[in-house]
Amino acid sequence: MIVEHLNLVDFRNYATADLALLPGPNVLVGRNGQGKTNLAEAIVFLATLGSHRVSSDAPMVRDGHEYAVIRARLSVGNRRVLVEVQINRQGSNKARINGSPSKTNELPRYAHVVLFAPEDLQIVRGDPSSRRRFADQLLIQRAPRMAGVLADYDRVLKQRTALLKSARARGIRGDALTTLEVWDDKLIALGSEIIDARLRLASDLQQPLAAAYTAIAGADHSPELEWALSVSGADPEEGEGGSFNLTDRSLSLSKGAEMFRAALLAKRQQELDRGLTLVGPHRDDLLMRVRDLPVKGYASHGESWSVALSLRLASAELLRAESPAGDPVLILDDVFAELDADRRQRLASLTAGYEQVIVTAAVEADIPEPLHRHVVRIDAGTISDDRVTDADEGDAP
Repeated sequence: MIVEHLNLVDFRNYATADLALLPGPNVLVGRNGQGKTNLAEAIVFLATLGSHRVSSDAPMVRDGHEYAVIRARLSVGNRRVLVEVQINRQGSNKARINGSPSKTNELPRYAHVVLFAPEDLQIVRGDPSSRRRFADQLLIQRAPRMAGVLADYDRVLKQRTALLKSARARGIRGDALTTLEVWDDKLIALGSEIIDARLRLASDLQQPLAAAYTAIAGADHSPELEWALSVSGADPEEGEGGSFNLTDRSLSLSKGAEMFRAALLAKRQQELDRGLTLVGPHRDDLLMRVRDLPVKGYASHGESWSVALSLRLASAELLRAESPAGDPVLILDDVFAELDADRRQRLASLTAGYEQVIVTAAVEADIPEPLHRHVVRIDAGTISDDRVTDADEGDAP
């Protein structure tokens, strides 16, 4: 897939913006705070229906306006597709594909993007929500229908939790709260599907992760992924241990649903006492290990960066292998400034062969030669393309 043209209206610091991109490497250069990352964020939103910087949509709408528009012309295989999303400060977003109204969760069917950013270090070192967000955004790209499943789960979770809080306030206990069973059924059905998809994702990422880590770090430290599941007794949000061993593939969707129901029953009194839903994929964590030690708390800064980069490379390779539309677009957003010289060169060499790469940098000299091609300069929201300048100079008398 290739992004040929990006148009923004009232998105972040841009009243309007137009950006033309080429196949191969594209470099967006500008001082910090000029709007480079905003362009990257807009492209990522089309693929994941979310931001890598904020958890809600409202901050992406320019101050004083009610909605923003992202519009992109994509080259997908042998055809061109015009995709558009209106991000509303309040209410549901709206989408159009080739001019016709569409569901927003259809957008990831056309837009495949993998982003590398400084925030990726939080996937490794941050709280469990960072790792859940990483996994779920990749799930949506693998199977766009999961956007609806995840949204429905969040809705049911909020309604069930509101019921628990209401019961707590009214002093209702145990079997007296019969309506909770209805929400249990919905939570289990949706949550079991999410857990199953996450487990399969972690398993499928294992081999490309190991290969990417060796290529990035220059060493084989046996990186591993494993989900700590609240349905099997773990509670990462409370700092409690427990996990599901990925080498045991016996956890079918039906067995997962049984475990989910049993865990809810076991936690029922605690949930009523606290007014919280304590079991489900919203409480799970993706555990990462190198050298048979947890990355969080044990890995060095360099190892942590290698794991973060390897997760993104493994994601790109997985999408590349599964998508009939070709390579995902790779976006390297201010990531080279965070890396030492050796990791810069390794990352550049590993990504340069993708159909399209978009690199942002505050310092042009930070960009390794394999990626230093088409240069676009960003200054206070103004976009200037070196190709246009060169063409103008060549036409001058």
